[in-house]
Amino acid sequence: MKLSLQDAAKTQLLDQLGEANRRFQQTYPGDKPDRQAVHTVYGGANLFKADTCVRMGDIALNNLRTYAPNFVELANVLHLKNHEHLPTSEKDIAALTAKLDGMSAEERKQEPAWLAYSVYNKIVSKLQREPVEDFRIDFEDGFGNRPDVEEDATAVQAANELALGMQNGTISPFIGIRIKPFTEDLKDRGVRTLDIFLTTLLEKTGGKLPDNFVVMLPKVTIPEQMATMVRLFELIEQANNLAPGTLKMETMVEATQIIMDEEGRNPLMRIIRASEGRCVAAHFGTYDYTASAGITAKYQTMAHPVCDFAHHMTKVALGGTGIFLSDGATNVMPIGPHRGDNLTFEQMKENRAAVHNAWRQGFHHTTHSLINGLYQGWDLNPAQLPMRYAATYNFFLSSYDDAVNRLKTFVERAAISTLTGDIFDDAATGQGLLNFFLKALNCGAISEEEIVATGLTREEINTRSFFRILEGRRKQTA
Repeated sequence: MKLSLQDAAKTQLLDQLGEANRRFQQTYPGDKPDRQAVHTVYGGANLFKADTCVRMGDIALNNLRTYAPNFVELANVLHLKNHEHLPTSEKDIAALTAKLDGMSAEERKQEPAWLAYSVYNKIVSKLQREPVEDFRIDFEDGFGNRPDVEEDATAVQAANELALGMQNGTISPFIGIRIKPFTEDLKDRGVRTLDIFLTTLLEKTGGKLPDNFVVMLPKVTIPEQMATMVRLFELIEQANNLAPGTLKMETMVEATQIIMDEEGRNPLMRIIRASEGRCVAAHFGTYDYTASAGITAKYQTMAHPVCDFAHHMTKVALGGTGIFLSDGATNVMPIGPHRGDNLTFEQMKENRAAVHNAWRQGFHHTTHSLINGLYQGWDLNPAQLPMRYAATYNFFLSSYDDAVNRLKTFVERAAISTLTGDIFDDAATGQGLLNFFLKALNCGAISEEEIVATGLTREEINTRSFFRILEGRRKQTA
């Protein structure tokens, strides 16, 4: 066969292309397989205690059992699959529950009530085991503008409570603080709180931070705000003998200017780059963003089209970078208007209707986020936690069978390529499919055994990397 390309010229061109490809891969390494919390609970710093997350779980579980004492009622409120076929009498509900309780997991999946039953019981288990995945001790909107002496004292108190929670094992697996923004009028206050809080915490813990600790910088509009945070982190690390790069941060997408700058460009990638690798996530601020877009208070909800626009612009700008994205919060709280122990029947009925209405809104908002590829959101009240998990578990469980078939087929294709010596260059797609199961596993929607149905072994699953799975299989067949 005669070739028209000279080897030297071809090699030079492909080497140049290789350099460009590697630069692209460094910028867009793909989605991280690391655990991402399904939510972040924001709570005022003045209210934070060492056992806040535990108490939130108790409140959330009580809320669920008060307004949906069984899985059938929850299914009817949320219109879960096959809810119309579920029994209505207490006797029949109890009989069906006992029947499902006595079945194996595989037998239960053949029953029409399987999804509703599974979602409800997984919510209860989650609220008992790990009710809050991520908590942000809030010195911004959740705390407000107060005298300096009061914020100073609160920063010390919150740091001491966090240290106690670390000691007692009562904090969430992800945790951090939100300081005031680096706007011209609040930058000094934000820096002072950051310094006081971290210095106090590190003194109390002997230089140890909680696992997955992060500092949220809100209302970012320009890269210089992120760059300033990096320099401050360096000073704090040096002063407290922390290893360089220890402190991580998040940014917030809550102004139109972070979606499009004065030159008509999306500045998000420049803002992330300004963090010099320290920014791990970008969180959407529903109410500040809609306000900045001129939306009046009545219509400032997660369902507004301007929010979807901002989400898609954010995903386009940061897709494949490994930056975790989070949606915002539902502002309708599932709390009845009437309080007290001696409520009338009508008052209890009104409470039930109000809570169920708020549940539906929260469930639909979270489901909408999940469908749009946003696997995390905000919660502002413990009563919102049941619906966070209801929507999350319903999403993963109802998609499970299709996802198993897709990943199983993909793994088989990869195996054939490996055996025949062909090049299989779809590892990024495989990682995306694997990440569905990792996210479902992390939040408690499925068990490790349920991932094995895809054809992967437990050892392969634990690598959390499709590329490593392919590497391992190639070595086995070499």
